[in-house]
Amino acid sequence: MKRVLETVAFWIVVGLAWELGVRWTHVPEYVWPSLSSVFAAGWEMRAQLLSDTVTTAGEVFAGFMLALVSGLALGLLASTSAIARRTLFPLVTALQSMPKIALAPLLIVWFGYGFASKLAAAVLFAFFPIVVATMGGLAGVPQNLDEHFRALGASASRTFWHLRLPAAMPALMDGLKIAMPLAVIGAIVGEFIGSESGLGHLIVFATSNAQTPLCFAAILMVTALAMVFYAAVDWVSRAVWWRGVTV
Repeated sequence: MKRVLETVAFWIVVGLAWELGVRWTHVPEYVWPSLSSVFAAGWEMRAQLLSDTVTTAGEVFAGFMLALVSGLALGLLASTSAIARRTLFPLVTALQSMPKIALAPLLIVWFGYGFASKLAAAVLFAFFPIVVATMGGLAGVPQNLDEHFRALGASASRTFWHLRLPAAMPALMDGLKIAMPLAVIGAIVGEFIGSESGLGHLIVFATSNAQTPLCFAAILMVTALAMVFYAAVDWVSRAVWWRGVTV
């Protein structure tokens, strides 16, 4: 309860500093609106804001889950196959090194303005951290435990399920915590480039129409959405953390 109250108090102080700072400095609303005007704009457009939030949340969740499945598969393959490690992983690294924003217009060309292009953008942003975390976690198995399993004659599948996967859990969960906000960024970037709905589309619409308070309201909603998704991943990581330390 104390931690919750401290967090709430901190955000109240930040909100008051925002509101009073804008009022005292007389910053024009089109440059930096007050927090009260942001909330007023968000409440006035609450139906549209809620609809766009649901759209973006669906894109983020689907993209994150697809990145999780494909990233785990490639990480496992690269950890168990030297050929895959020498061929596929450099290709993934090269893809990660590319500026993904530059690839976003191509996603529109390939997948159109609908859900698929936003899904692809979210996967593209979140994929690499999961691959690296999976490979790092599997490579970090204590050598003495691995030798112990071999001495006991454990099969490769039993060693994987009872040693390697539990030992990789902490690193994997850290990778998921990094990947989740990136999935949000990917979906928003995809909506920036071309979309008919979503919070990214709403931000572009509000900016082009000089509705700065609405733009800030959409940005705050994106931030809240990312925090909710991150909190969910963090909750899951707490639930499975014991598997990583009790091997």
